[in-house]
Amino acid sequence: MNFSVVRSFLTIFLSASILSGCASAIIVGAGTGVNIVHDRRTAGTVIEDQTIEFKASARIRRHRDLSSHSHINITSYNRVVLITGEAETNEIRDRIASVVSETPSVRRIHNEITIGLSASTGSRLRDSWITTKAKTSLFKIKKQGFDPTRIKITTENNTVYLMGLVTREEGSAAANRIKNLKGVKRVIKIFEYISHNAQAKSHDSQPKPHTANTSNSTHSAKQDSHNKPSSESRESTPVKSQQ
Repeated sequence: MNFSVVRSFLTIFLSASILSGCASAIIVGAGTGVNIVHDRRTAGTVIEDQTIEFKASARIRRHRDLSSHSHINITSYNRVVLITGEAETNEIRDRIASVVSETPSVRRIHNEITIGLSASTGSRLRDSWITTKAKTSLFKIKKQGFDPTRIKITTENNTVYLMGLVTREEGSAAANRIKNLKGVKRVIKIFEYISHNAQAKSHDSQPKPHTANTSNSTHSAKQDSHNKPSSESRESTPVKSQQ
């Protein structure tokens, strides 16, 4: 057997496998399942959002006096952060928002923490099921140009939060579809609205990190041109009472 030939074959095979793996990671967003091809955020912003979620959660865990008296979820989309979950007191709620605001690159915070004991395992499982149903339901929307993968869905205590860079028509279509799902109590739109003729993706850039303002329930930071939409909204969509 010619071992040099075998070695050459193995080298080529391993190299091809490594390159293929790298390409796959790039396509799906470093193995996170994010569909960058259809995302209106730049690839850089997608990674930035993942980093914000990781760092913000880590900041909270480092404050044991906060993490031991709360159950918090961090969701970031286009560097806008949604904080959901439960805290035992208003003071803890506000301090958590303040800690999260110190995370680099965060430009706005929506603090949706409710006051009370941490949700039960059963409640969290129901929320996960609602999120799954909501994501699936968006694929039933037959609207030209509508892409369900561009909408980020978070459910907390039967309240569904919607995030994304969408047109007003797309946002309304998504909210109207989800509000009729069984188990949904309320739908809150935290979209950033773009115009119809807006570019699907802006040129990637490296913005200078800055700290979000934490003076209100919805915190805002100085705006920049990085993926800047035409407007932002926090709207609650009424849900029909369910028997």
